[in-house]
Amino acid sequence: MTRRINAGIASVALGGLLLAGCSSDGDQPESTDATGDTDAGTGEVVELTFWHGYTEADGDVLDGIVEAFNDEHPNIQISTEVNPWDVIDDTLLPALSAGDGPDIVAMPAERLPVYADAGALASLDDFYDGAGDITPALNPGAVEMITVNEQRYGVPTGFVPLALYYNQAQFDEAGIESAPETWDEWVDVAEQLTVDEDGDGTPEQYGMVLPDHATVANGVWPSLFYGNGGGIIADSSTAAIDSEANAETLRYWQDAVVNDSISPTGVDGIGADEVFSSGRAAMTIGGPWMVFIAADNEIELGIAAIPSGPVEQAASAIGVSMGVTDKGDEAAQAAAEEFFAYFLNEQNSVEWSLGSGWPPLRTDIAPEQVAENPTVETLTGMADLGQPLLPGVVNSVDVLAAIDELTQRTLAGEDIDELLDQAQSEVQAALDN
Repeated sequence: MTRRINAGIASVALGGLLLAGCSSDGDQPESTDATGDTDAGTGEVVELTFWHGYTEADGDVLDGIVEAFNDEHPNIQISTEVNPWDVIDDTLLPALSAGDGPDIVAMPAERLPVYADAGALASLDDFYDGAGDITPALNPGAVEMITVNEQRYGVPTGFVPLALYYNQAQFDEAGIESAPETWDEWVDVAEQLTVDEDGDGTPEQYGMVLPDHATVANGVWPSLFYGNGGGIIADSSTAAIDSEANAETLRYWQDAVVNDSISPTGVDGIGADEVFSSGRAAMTIGGPWMVFIAADNEIELGIAAIPSGPVEQAASAIGVSMGVTDKGDEAAQAAAEEFFAYFLNEQNSVEWSLGSGWPPLRTDIAPEQVAENPTVETLTGMADLGQPLLPGVVNSVDVLAAIDELTQRTLAGEDIDELLDQAQSEVQAALDN
């Protein structure tokens, strides 16, 4: 799916990087738990604290959903505390160790295995097994990303695949009528859009910017590996980076970037955004925040799925989830699970999607249901391409450091077989740690 987007009418949110669309004050439907009750119990009020890092308009939408839930559930009252994601990450375990901290906490999905492994989060398998028709409708990749050691420890609040974002004016000027759909088309279009007017070997305009380390959401190279049938891990304990599929992928993009100069090298994810926003690259891989970046730089933006590789079309997905801290309080967990069901009902799913800029988490919500936000509608049509990054992996930091070294040295022209052998050892060591 490809869509020309008027960047001025769709701003979106992802943690501190994405800006969000408008919130809604519409009436909320009543929620039921797995037993059909409208509250977690009777008698005393169950009070819950909810930490999250949604600081823009997405936070306003989430707080509105919480307020409506509180109004409809007098026996459950949730108070929200907003902090940057890194502050939550730094303070969660110390707070819980001191007998304090939240009952519900939202976090980037790659951090969830750390807390599940530390025993800080409660298993939510009973929620998934008893939430009626809600959890079976969730995007399978979004559920996989919160699964650790075959148990589900979170409820997704966001799951969006990386996508191809392009400068529509540069496409029009070159007479390119549509976004590329395969890798070969992608490279061909990039070559057409690369302009080296003075012939000095350094283009004034690159066809694309392909970051070679610290990529956006760490997902650019995993997306390319997936497209050729490769990957980083076989499971949460087994490295799989040293494969012939990955070697072919690295050779393909090394040739395109090093020999054809379609992209600058030595660029990280933030740098890639800057290269694109300055007009020095016609295409980039990114997330919904690119709509804000394009609007800020008066770029007419096109959005399309990452082109299909030789084996499949896939993209690494960015994810956020919320979980229940494991305090041994059954009433608090039941109350939290009732909120999760409320958050994921159809009306709230649509409202959250429109307000946050994320595609709906439920596969039974069609793109036309979120059509008032063109970016969300477009990304909804790509949602099934998303694959979670390193699901269940506790030591993701060291795994990603090994991948960064591999890809950066690949685009510096080094020997791929030697690099893959080294990366395999480093990734396996990180998984064993």
